Amino acid sequence: MATTVFLLRHAAHDRVQTVLCGRMPGVTLGATGLAQADALGLRLRHENLDALYTSPLERCVETASVIGRHVSLPYMCMEDATEIDFGAWTGQDFTALAGQPAWMLWNAQRDQATAPGGEAMAAVRSRIVALLQALRLRHPGQRIALVSHGDVIKAAMGHYLGLPLQASARFDIAPASLSIAVLWEGGGKILQMNEVTHAATGGRQSGDTI
Repeated sequence: MATTVFLLRHAAHDRVQTVLCGRMPGVTLGATGLAQADALGLRLRHENLDALYTSPLERCVETASVIGRHVSLPYMCMEDATEIDFGAWTGQDFTALAGQPAWMLWNAQRDQATAPGGEAMAAVRSRIVALLQALRLRHPGQRIALVSHGDVIKAAMGHYLGLPLQASARFDIAPASLSIAVLWEGGGKILQMNEVTHAATGGRQSGDTI
């Protein structure tokens, strides 16, 4: 039986465009992020979700908590949904990283590069796909949501689309966005990618339907 998975990127925090936060503690949602999470919860309240899971990092837990109030579900933290371990890059400004050869290699050859002292993208893809398959087995025929991180969701999307890891730069997974996958034994497909719902409009602002 196929399982429908709503893959949700956490809502925005104040450093989302400026600092590579990775797994650093204390990264939480501001007023804008909380409003985004609320809009995402409103979007999901009629989707008849059976379970809600999240990365254990604060920004994801806060997003899941807001969503959970709208869909009347508790959330459960899953370690394998966490952000990439960026090692020595954690907490650095993107402007400082821009000229570093290792950072350029990371962005050009994701299938080969590894963050210094951190995690390889191949390992990220392996753990998120394994988690999704475990959740599929736990929830056959059901509809579930998982709050995670942009590049982690990209890794999952790329797997089910049959794309190499370096293709992640070709599409976006925005803060507080919603992507939908249907998974079955031996495979899966993407129904929708990067739908963004804004509190100001109460509707769908942008997104790509596959």
